[in-house]
Amino acid sequence: MGWDGVQLDAALEALSGVTPAQWCQAFFILAAGGVLAVAAMPRDAKALLVDYGARKAQAAPVVDEIPANKGQHRGWLLPSIAAITSWTQVPHAWFSAFYAVSLAYSVFWLVQYLGDGAVLRFLAASQAAAQAAPSATSGQVALGWLMMFLQAARRVFEHATVVKSSKSTMWVAHWVLGLLFYLFISVAVWVEGSGAILDPADPRHTDDSQSLLKMAVALPAFLFAWVNQYRCHKHLAGLKKYSLPEGGMFRHFICPHYTCECLLYLSMGVATAPRGAWCNRTLLCALAFVTVNLGVTASGTRKWYAQKFGIGPVAGKWNMIPFVF
Repeated sequence: MGWDGVQLDAALEALSGVTPAQWCQAFFILAAGGVLAVAAMPRDAKALLVDYGARKAQAAPVVDEIPANKGQHRGWLLPSIAAITSWTQVPHAWFSAFYAVSLAYSVFWLVQYLGDGAVLRFLAASQAAAQAAPSATSGQVALGWLMMFLQAARRVFEHATVVKSSKSTMWVAHWVLGLLFYLFISVAVWVEGSGAILDPADPRHTDDSQSLLKMAVALPAFLFAWVNQYRCHKHLAGLKKYSLPEGGMFRHFICPHYTCECLLYLSMGVATAPRGAWCNRTLLCALAFVTVNLGVTASGTRKWYAQKFGIGPVAGKWNMIPFVF
């Protein structure tokens, strides 16, 4: 049964009441759910959708080895997934586009702010009109933007000078998801400070002891993660192809660069938390997606290392989160 005019009007009215922050939150949570759904799929199907590089090459023969009568889903689903993913591969080197796009978004929002741009003002006004919680302060907004800018700039620099070129490919859905993530995260770092963007002179939006404390806690954590993620990437780039990383933070973690990534977004969330909260809700949703997405990859990396190098070299190491995972 189709929707009548009243139902359609009600749906449109409900959507019109969704704030920019809620759109961002919905994207992050739905994307995290999608990643978890893929992670819960049968191993062979998951390998086709998730693996790339060395792990993809190792998993590739699996589809051809599956007997046609070994379960209905294996009889038609896996060949279908294999065909779709093989037709929609893009170079893994396209990962560099994420950071170039992220940097471009940061510059765009800066220009919008300095020039009182219509796009920024529209989103900020939409958020401020419906936001019940206090806004983050002007200083917090500036620091959140700066953190995102520095992260994007460093990653662009890494891909230009440190990261080795690769001939491996990835499913295009990974690439599209990454581009969308950086679009939404570029808004998420400032959207809960919309009140301060619209009226920075308002005493409610000036920095106080609470906001200064949050920024003082977040900034050292951000810098620690920012520097050590670079060190991790440089260490990986210096390894012989498909060898086991063991220097620096790799002595304790399977994927310490993912640990740093999570800490980066956690520190952004604390730095930009509105008054009365210790973490920005929108960035907390972003952190949930980042943790789920990278956690699935870290788990696969651990299994691949164990298969290639034995269980001994990876025993006793955390995948990504100390004392938890």
